[in-house]
Amino acid sequence: MTRLLIATTALCLLACNGKDANTQPTQPTENTQPSGEAAKPADGAKPTEGAPAPAAEMAASPPSMKTGLLVAMSQFEVGPDKKVLPKPGPAKLIIVTREGGKWKQDVIEDPDSNVFHKAFVYTPKGGKPGIVTLGGMGAHVKIWRKKDGKFVSETLWHKDFGGKWSRMRDAEIADFYGTGPTLAVATHDQGAVVTIGPKEGGWDVRELGAKKDTFVHEIELGDLDGDGKTEVYSTPSDPNKLDGSVQTGRVDRYVPGLKGDKGTVVADLGNRHAKEIYVGDVDGDGKDELYVAVEAHVEKVDGKSKVIDPVEIRRYEAGTDPKGGAVIAQLQDRLCRFLTVGDIDGDGKKEMVAAPFGSGLWLLRPGSDPNASWVKTRIDKKSGGFEHAAILLDLDGDGKDELYVASDTQGELRRYTWNGASWDKEVILSREVPRSVFTWNLMPVPAELVK
Repeated sequence: MTRLLIATTALCLLACNGKDANTQPTQPTENTQPSGEAAKPADGAKPTEGAPAPAAEMAASPPSMKTGLLVAMSQFEVGPDKKVLPKPGPAKLIIVTREGGKWKQDVIEDPDSNVFHKAFVYTPKGGKPGIVTLGGMGAHVKIWRKKDGKFVSETLWHKDFGGKWSRMRDAEIADFYGTGPTLAVATHDQGAVVTIGPKEGGWDVRELGAKKDTFVHEIELGDLDGDGKTEVYSTPSDPNKLDGSVQTGRVDRYVPGLKGDKGTVVADLGNRHAKEIYVGDVDGDGKDELYVAVEAHVEKVDGKSKVIDPVEIRRYEAGTDPKGGAVIAQLQDRLCRFLTVGDIDGDGKKEMVAAPFGSGLWLLRPGSDPNASWVKTRIDKKSGGFEHAAILLDLDGDGKDELYVASDTQGELRRYTWNGASWDKEVILSREVPRSVFTWNLMPVPAELVK
């Protein structure tokens, strides 16, 4: 685990850019997010906020949409000279909705944390819907609801894990125990995977697995073996490193409620690791598959970091050897933190979009053999970011999924639509100082929940 000073670390984070991955200095990973209490703005400095893009760039969207976007982020203060300061602000969530031909924003900030890793809509059994946030430094799972015109929160779970990092990293929702919608949550840095559900007078937290000095980066849900039981897939790895040295990793599977289940390794990545996975039926055969975005193998060559083995997208079916996995695509990049799946043209067939660090956005389509190489085309070369959050959603209700992307390198939240021959791009939000924000996740939200 890196021991860099906070100031150096933050500036290193902010220096991320989207040049050729082979010539980039080693890029920082998630544990370099500045720690400690959220700093108060210095004189003349304040955390920046996204601003609506010029009206001329909004023509592609319908005047109003029933569903908006949750944009979970960490923010840094910006000085009067427009330089980003190594001071994190409070965790921030922008709620973007479309009404009357304009993009509108609501904002939630939480000084209890300096990053929201994810936000999503959750309706507990017998309760009202709200927006759940996963905070880091400190580690809080909260649900926010509007009361008297303002968002107020209730804490579902808070814990100091006892290590250097305390973060709620990712979560998904399913009815694991027959008791109603329940959260499956991944944490840093003691490798905990837990479920959280309502119980009389509070919240029921059940640990599925944990390991000291381990980061769990993502949760996905699915049913690879087709037995009708929802399985939880997680991506534990060694703590993040900055120097390009070996960081081992794997994908684990848990079956909540299965007595004696201590977790099963379904993808053994050896001396590489993954922070991003996707579980679902992409090839249309009626069975779920596991897709793993294996991060690059990087070595120092003449004092510079060089990608030796690029990012791989590996595919696992039920029964695949954990040390196997079919490589369906390679991306000449060092990181890939988002895979999203949808139907961009309304033909009933699914496509996958990969959003790696610096090489742009990529559309992947399976062929007749889904275990062979998929057809790969680039959507936009000039899109990138440390996380490069992306999601395919049909927010306008036309039967085709749009692609929403936080291109932090360019400081823009974007909307892409497939017109049958090419991609149309619309800028939803932009900011004056691009690297003043890290966007960690995008999720849908009913617009009525914000009103």
